[in-house]
Amino acid sequence: MPYLIDGHNLIPKLGLRLDSPDDEMELIAILQEFHRIERKPVEVYFDGAPAPQAGTRRLGTVTAHFVPLGTTADNAIRKRLKRMGKSAKNWTVVSSDRQVQADARAAQAEVLSSEGFAKILMRVRNSTPKPAQERKLSEQEVDDWMRLFKERKNK
Repeated sequence: MPYLIDGHNLIPKLGLRLDSPDDEMELIAILQEFHRIERKPVEVYFDGAPAPQAGTRRLGTVTAHFVPLGTTADNAIRKRLKRMGKSAKNWTVVSSDRQVQADARAAQAEVLSSEGFAKILMRVRNSTPKPAQERKLSEQEVDDWMRLFKERKNK
């Protein structure tokens, strides 16, 4: 099920700082990793974008909506749900804002708190296999491999 996410609501739940200049891009990187693993579409909404930065951008696998000053991510999510009509029931809205949750339920979308989604993100990130540690071959192992290759070459 795809996700509509209130980004500034989720950022502190992941231990990121809202006062960081890169908070939005840090969240987008986490969401891109989530999409890569789970293959679920993600749209994230951020409030308070100054006029030149406002707008929608496709950042890798994540669609980011930078909502202009004077309106809110909450309102943008409500409008998106309204435009979806009956297909909103196929989406999950991630927000801890009670009014956004109520509007999502009214649109028949699934609702997940930011805390709940943060737990899912952390579980998915921690369950991905880490690349194997590289180890250096000993001199003896190198000699053994070299000998094996020479034997094959001479055959």
